[in-house]
Amino acid sequence: MAKTPAQRIKKHGSKAAVPQHHLPPVVNPSTNRTPRKAENNSNLILIAGVVASLFLFWYLHLLTLDQLRQLTTGGLAMPDSLIGGFDANYIGQLHTAMDDDARGQLNYVHKTAGTLFPLIFGFTWLLLIGTSVARKAMRWALWALPLLFVVVRLWANVAIDGVLASATPDAGQVALASGLTVAGWLLLVLSLLAGAAAVLLRKRPQRQVA
Repeated sequence: MAKTPAQRIKKHGSKAAVPQHHLPPVVNPSTNRTPRKAENNSNLILIAGVVASLFLFWYLHLLTLDQLRQLTTGGLAMPDSLIGGFDANYIGQLHTAMDDDARGQLNYVHKTAGTLFPLIFGFTWLLLIGTSVARKAMRWALWALPLLFVVVRLWANVAIDGVLASATPDAGQVALASGLTVAGWLLLVLSLLAGAAAVLLRKRPQRQVA
């Protein structure tokens, strides 16, 4: 009958041989993470995000919204495409030129590509700025632009659908939808500039080391 280590020590003293159990080290080489690998992973996500953002911008503004003009009498542009905004008179003309099916398709676009584009763009730019800018205050200042863009762009979708739902929209609602549309385009441009600034800040330390 095998004896326990305590029984061996009791019988033979402190010199008793106690069997040693050696467990193999639990090492998984595939889980080794280095700063270089982490940077490569973030770069891959950034590239995918930029490509997706470019595709969704093209699909939304240059393809889908442009095709919706064909569903209006006279080929009127969708409010989302009007960088300079619009007034109540234009919304009234557009409402008359669009039937319920056309307005339903615009609403569907807002819920799909019109939602995905600002969300994916905003996430990509937050990651770009977060991985490029070390100073916390500067990082938050640059983050504010894509965050505001996402909020304003999604809000504009709802506002535009609201004013087109009525044949006689409230002037204040039209002004709000127009202002949100203009602000969305402005914030998109400023977000692009913030991303460019983040890239420059990311490259600056490398030049100093060299």
